[in-house]
Amino acid sequence: MWNLKSYRFGFDPWGLGLFLLIMLPNLVWFAFPAPNDILRTESITPPLDNLGQVLQIVLAAALCGVVNPADGGSMKRRSAAGAVLCVVLYFAGWAAYYAGFTGAAVVLTLCLAPCGAFLLHSAGRKNAPALLAAGGFAACHLISTMVNFIL
Repeated sequence: MWNLKSYRFGFDPWGLGLFLLIMLPNLVWFAFPAPNDILRTESITPPLDNLGQVLQIVLAAALCGVVNPADGGSMKRRSAAGAVLCVVLYFAGWAAYYAGFTGAAVVLTLCLAPCGAFLLHSAGRKNAPALLAAGGFAACHLISTMVNFIL
């Protein structure tokens, strides 16, 4: 489906924009703690969290620096619409979190919505390196979230 020979290093402003948009609430959270901030508790999954951070760096690099000129078409538009929906859900999750809601639904929204946005954007642009990194990051992030905050 995706020919590795078609990839090249280049700049994808949409990938950078998506990554920065997803990181924006995190920067606010670092600077201004939320009430009842359960996300600041010490993790019991440091190796998994470290792997997730490495995959997040690879994801950011691939989103911004790998392009596939063969991307496009209706899949790209549908994926972009899905990614926008995920970003809206993510921001709604942060609004709920700052309103004091820390239940499983909110925490899972904060975990899964950005992962969905990255996966959809990568798939729509036929960016296999970003898609693989996003999949690995999503798996690490979900397992860590489940173990640290849900179970």
